[in-house]
Amino acid sequence: MGLARRGEVLWEPDRALRERTALVRFERFVAERHGLDFGGDYHALWRWSVEALEDFWQAIWDFFTVHATTQPSAVLAERKMPGARWFPGARLNYADHVFRAWEGRETATALHAYSETRPPATVTWGELRALVARIRAGLRAAGVGPGDRVCAYMPNVPEAVAAFLATASLGAVWSSAAPEFGVRAVLDRFAQIEPKVLLAIDGYRYGGRDFDRLDAVRALAENLPTLGAVYVLGYLRGEPRLADIPRARRWEELVAVEEPLACEAVAFDHPLWVLYSSGTTGLPKAIVHGHGGILLEHLKKMHLHTDLRPGDRFFWFTTTGWMMWNFLVSGLLAGSELVLYDGNPAYPDTLALWRLADEVGITCFGTSAAFIHACMKAGAKPGRELSLAALRSVGSTGSPLSPEGFVWVYEEVKRDLWLFSTSGGTDVCSAFVGGVPTLPVWCGELQARALGAKVEAFDAQGRSVVGQVGELVITEPMPSMPVYFWNDPDGSRYRQSYFDVYPGVWRHGDWIEITPRGSAVIYGRSDATINRQGVRMGTSEIYRAVLAVDEVEDALVVDVPRGDGESWMPLFVVLRDGVELDDELQARIRKRVREDCSPRHVPDAIYQVEAIPRTLSGKTLEVPVKRILMGTPPERAASRESLSDPEAFDRFVAFLETLPAAQNAR
Repeated sequence: MGLARRGEVLWEPDRALRERTALVRFERFVAERHGLDFGGDYHALWRWSVEALEDFWQAIWDFFTVHATTQPSAVLAERKMPGARWFPGARLNYADHVFRAWEGRETATALHAYSETRPPATVTWGELRALVARIRAGLRAAGVGPGDRVCAYMPNVPEAVAAFLATASLGAVWSSAAPEFGVRAVLDRFAQIEPKVLLAIDGYRYGGRDFDRLDAVRALAENLPTLGAVYVLGYLRGEPRLADIPRARRWEELVAVEEPLACEAVAFDHPLWVLYSSGTTGLPKAIVHGHGGILLEHLKKMHLHTDLRPGDRFFWFTTTGWMMWNFLVSGLLAGSELVLYDGNPAYPDTLALWRLADEVGITCFGTSAAFIHACMKAGAKPGRELSLAALRSVGSTGSPLSPEGFVWVYEEVKRDLWLFSTSGGTDVCSAFVGGVPTLPVWCGELQARALGAKVEAFDAQGRSVVGQVGELVITEPMPSMPVYFWNDPDGSRYRQSYFDVYPGVWRHGDWIEITPRGSAVIYGRSDATINRQGVRMGTSEIYRAVLAVDEVEDALVVDVPRGDGESWMPLFVVLRDGVELDDELQARIRKRVREDCSPRHVPDAIYQVEAIPRTLSGKTLEVPVKRILMGTPPERAASRESLSDPEAFDRFVAFLETLPAAQNAR
């Protein structure tokens, strides 16, 4: 593989490609409307978009002909964070916009579905609309109306896409979790929002193995008392046994009634879905996004930044438990054909998804940095073994893509390709730094900040800096910022999550460098949230699983970035007197984390220590320990005056220095 030099130009769009982009058309639309001349300079357009916020978002509304049954009285009633009020008075519906522009194209393909569990299938726009209408009728019969919550414990299949759109059409609120999530992790999420209906599957196949999930569905039904009905799709076996699951019904009952599709017009900030982003303490944050904010943000992202076009085949490897699933579904707003996949991305080998891209003719292939790095380590050479003729772009997210990962894509996938590495978050259900189809691709860098997203790097004094690493902040509001957190009536948890460090400025929790050319480099999390292969989980959730093992008295876990773009996740445990960390106990700890949290959060190594270092207020020193393992001197990583037991901290640091894996992680 060639030498990876950060900042080296790896690809540049030609004039013809630039002219075909919606971004160029949008720039001309704005220039004509406002008498401006950006001269084809994306960064000039970006500066206008974050300075003239109201003009920019009105232009997005008009350029994409957003349909509202009631027009807004303003664009931005209050320009502040938190508390910005966007398009007050407007009434619209996200699902309505998915179908509105594609009437009369009933026979065109909307979905391509692939999985280890079922044969391949396609779904036309007409079939998708009919299925959405049937599910909508079933949900209505179950008593679901505006504001009610519908939760799904389902994989990335057409039924999940249709169920989400049906829920949105009613003005009800959607929330989903992947079926590999353990019961405890799902309950920590769904119990907060008190769902009326649960949609689930009986099981699935992954890596050639069958996994029955009916016991998990039963446990969910027993522990979600607000449920009026549980509809189970026979995904694995066709005829699931439901007798011992409270309020369970067959999926066929949900879709039994045929009726025309209608979409309920709701307020701009009416809840569309609830996503979950974990902090380091307490339950996962239940983040509520609104119909209008997500509609505008995703119209912008799909057309202007992902460069999707009608007929494109849009793929992102994701599960329903990651915000990228919601992002993928929004590809329908651009008239693209979604390619859904449920299964192991490396089964039977690392070329599995690349073969899918070749066979289906995927034009935009989205994945995670971890997947690209895994292909690179395995020596995969998809471009030498496959045609990939239709492939136009590759997107990467979830964690920073290393310069070596950039080079691998261009050397081993395809040279004439737009590679866009992106960064954003569940919190805004979007990427606020990343792809711009009219700009060059610089090795190891994200191309630019997204339109309408005033992303900056703050130094320790809260000053905006360029050319050095700082805290990623957003200094102007975005429509897709959370409407609120569930069960946070005074907004205190919302404020603490983003605005506790810089009042009135969103602190995201990432390290970022804005380069002088306007590109960006992400250096990972600045807080202690564990992001493994794109699935974020708070340390508190991992501790809950670990401490459920009787022999464990205390624990600390961190996720340490490595130079190869992946990470190392050690778990440190304090055990009961007389207990040793043998292989059997390690296996039980790993099993508990796998079942209660997710397979992706099983620790890479487990170590027994005397004590866990804590602050005077009792908080574990996750961030300082992570920084020490990344090479920060201990005296700079933590203030001894803030520790409850400085000697315990010294002993812990001395133990860290003995770990060969710790040296490798630096």
